[in-house]
Amino acid sequence: MLTSLYVRHFAVVEAAEVTLGPGLTVVSGETGAGKSLLVDALLLLSGARADSGMVRAGSDRAELMAEFDLAGLPEARDWLRQQALDEEQQCQLRRVIPASGSSRAWINGRPATVSQLAELTGMLLEIHGQHEHQALLDRKHQLALLDAYADTPILLEQLGTLAERNKAVLRQIEELRGGDDREHRLQLLRHEVEELEQWALSGEALEALEASHRRLANAGRLAEGASGVLELLDGDSGVALARQLSRAHAELERLGQIDARLHPLLELLDNARIQIDEVVDSLGRYAQDVDLDPARLAEIEAHLSHLHELSRRHRCPIEALLPLAESRRDQLTALEGAAETLDALDLELQQLDARYRQTANELSQRRAEAAARLGHSVSELMGGLGMPGGRVEVQLEQIVASGHLDPQGLERCELLVSANPGQPPRALRKVASGGELARISLAIEVATLDHHSQRSMVFDEVDTGIGGAVAEVVGQRLRALGDQRQVLCVTHLPQVAAQGHAHLFVSKQAADEHTRTRITSLDGEGRHDELARMLGGIEITSETRGLARQMLARAQSGKV
Repeated sequence: MLTSLYVRHFAVVEAAEVTLGPGLTVVSGETGAGKSLLVDALLLLSGARADSGMVRAGSDRAELMAEFDLAGLPEARDWLRQQALDEEQQCQLRRVIPASGSSRAWINGRPATVSQLAELTGMLLEIHGQHEHQALLDRKHQLALLDAYADTPILLEQLGTLAERNKAVLRQIEELRGGDDREHRLQLLRHEVEELEQWALSGEALEALEASHRRLANAGRLAEGASGVLELLDGDSGVALARQLSRAHAELERLGQIDARLHPLLELLDNARIQIDEVVDSLGRYAQDVDLDPARLAEIEAHLSHLHELSRRHRCPIEALLPLAESRRDQLTALEGAAETLDALDLELQQLDARYRQTANELSQRRAEAAARLGHSVSELMGGLGMPGGRVEVQLEQIVASGHLDPQGLERCELLVSANPGQPPRALRKVASGGELARISLAIEVATLDHHSQRSMVFDEVDTGIGGAVAEVVGQRLRALGDQRQVLCVTHLPQVAAQGHAHLFVSKQAADEHTRTRITSLDGEGRHDELARMLGGIEITSETRGLARQMLARAQSGKV
């Protein structure tokens, strides 16, 4: 149950906190005062898209917060535990919408994603918008409504999985059969595999080939450079390093005869001479062995040229060519063995079709049973909503098979309505007026109500287009819902407002060139005054006040 709602700097609301209890809470106010802002705040806390235009002018951010008592909502408590977001029997949702940047959300004080908000609030709230009855005109919505009433999510999920696999198998069969393109595809694959396997290299082999190319392409420079270094180390000139070391050694040896502390340095010089000799020896062999092989260089350059061409043609790095060759080889093997693969795929198609038919037939039976129940329940409710003798039928129509398995099953549905006795039912989208559509929508919402759920219900002016005695019946139906669960209803009808267990009044005030919205919980006298305003408009007479008192007294006593 929703226990409190707090909004700050949201649209025209500077700051407001509302405490809510069980039963039916009605929300009324003058046009433009912001009655639906409470619903908008709950929608945002349910994960709806936010934008900076929702932030009150002159503020840097809007803040929204709702608290729930989870005593009757075990599913929500389990979800919170699984997400490590639980906090005993309570739940707090918070969302901040900055004037610039992205919004942020929290569940029980811990950061949360918008998708987590949406998943959790789906277990806490049912929100019915003021234009939601228009969705009834859409046949997809009608089918979704029937499936929800028939409780078919598992069957629909199974059909979706089977249909998706069926589509993949058909696509694979089409690729393998291929018609006139199959032979061309085979030839192309054979050529690509042969070419890739001839030239593609592993990572290590590619590195070795590139290293060989560098050596062969620079062989002359390497030989000349090695000879030059040899001359510096052990050449005939007097500045060669080996000669300089010999002179240094002789001089240090003479000095060592004077001071024995120089003897360790002589050992270091001896080691240096040994290492220089090793370098000279190795460098001499290297200079003689430098490979001046133009033919091998041309061969390597041709190989690298092929690799770069293949890389460009297949639009992948050179090092990815070898894995590509393996992939193309697998495709070629599959295509060459298509006959055997096609037999297996055809068998799988048959198995998929059999499983699909079995599941779809079970879904069709569930839908047919639910359609009869739903039509009967809605027709009964229509009489009490000012449409005596009217009836609704849920017609199921078989769809034409297209070769693909349909994830929605074997039929579609159409809501048919007869608003008056003796008239044949016709498609709802063709015959229902605005007022009739609103009443039928409310009847469907009541008929499809999950009496086992304790989610709070929110209605935003679902009584649009009705009035008089019908409005009073609508109010009674909403109050009856409030006897079973918490209901919040934004309304402009006094007949509905009088039925509330509690009443919130939304007013708009202008001061200091700023407009502020205020939300007030009304007591007895306050409710009388508000009902009188809703009944009488601008001028409120004593007769209007008396009528408001009678309406409220009758509604609260439960008398029809």
